[in-house]
Amino acid sequence: MAFPFPLTFLITIIFSFSLPFPSLVQSKLTVGYYQKTCPDFEKIIRETVTNKQITSPVTAAGTLRLFFHDCMVDGCDASVLISSNSFNQAEREAEINHSLSGDAFDVVVHAKTNLELSCPGIVSCSDILAQATRDLVVMVGGPFYNVRLGRKDGMISKVDNVEGNLPRVNFTMDRLIEYFTERGFTIQELVALSGGHTIGFSHCKEFSDRLFHYSATTPTDPDIYPKFAEKLKSMCANYQTDTAMSAFNDVMTPGKFDNMFFQNLPRGLGLLATDNALVKDPRTKPFVELYAVNQTAFFNDFAHAMEKLSVFGVKTGRKGEVRRRCDLFNSIQT
Repeated sequence: MAFPFPLTFLITIIFSFSLPFPSLVQSKLTVGYYQKTCPDFEKIIRETVTNKQITSPVTAAGTLRLFFHDCMVDGCDASVLISSNSFNQAEREAEINHSLSGDAFDVVVHAKTNLELSCPGIVSCSDILAQATRDLVVMVGGPFYNVRLGRKDGMISKVDNVEGNLPRVNFTMDRLIEYFTERGFTIQELVALSGGHTIGFSHCKEFSDRLFHYSATTPTDPDIYPKFAEKLKSMCANYQTDTAMSAFNDVMTPGKFDNMFFQNLPRGLGLLATDNALVKDPRTKPFVELYAVNQTAFFNDFAHAMEKLSVFGVKTGRKGEVRRRCDLFNSIQT
């Protein structure tokens, strides 16, 4: 029998379809996924996040951070929302997740409650978190981007899975770049996603080394603008006992999603060591300089990076479930 195509071509095609390519999983997601099964999905999410953001203006930043922490540990599957029980220590218990925003958890819970009244058992918690994050970013002035829907909620949430899967504030730039490239993100996308720090705050303990323990001879990082450093040192003096003490990541326009974060960095107004490194390293500095003068470029790149992040490691079909409650698996996990 003669084949109409070379045998090597056929083998390549067969082998390709035997591999679980992420793009095949992502192709199951669509923007209009709930159009027929839950037609009020977008409206309910939008109204819920609007009410929450008006009541608690830190919700947008907290939800953006919660979404990142969820996606980078086992994919965007709402595993970070799971509460621990006597059988399982969940992701929330990891030290790095202790500072996640209560308002961010609340907005997802409220949205889930409202959606269950309208279309019970249809919308996943992971889709709620993804859509709520986008709507909140837009609400505080950030760019619109498409959110493809149809994620299923993960059925595993373990504290041990967190370590090594989230970036640390003491990462060197080499390690930070390696962290993102290992997960398929470019250096430009790293910088664009870092621009999310244009809203929200960081706890003093996350940048205290730059204030009090920079080196044996120079306790304060000379890259920090001197007057800014003095103010931070005064504010964070008791950071070891007052662990809730924090400062805005963008001291100029903390509640507005804009490019001011990038303008602040060369002025010595960046808080985190990893943020300051963005303007020092020749691999990332050109993007910082671009975004500082061109907000449209930043918004476009941030939107593209968020679309990419939002489908990272997603679960579909039988690999997940639609939880009845966002903080509990549908069956007890041991």
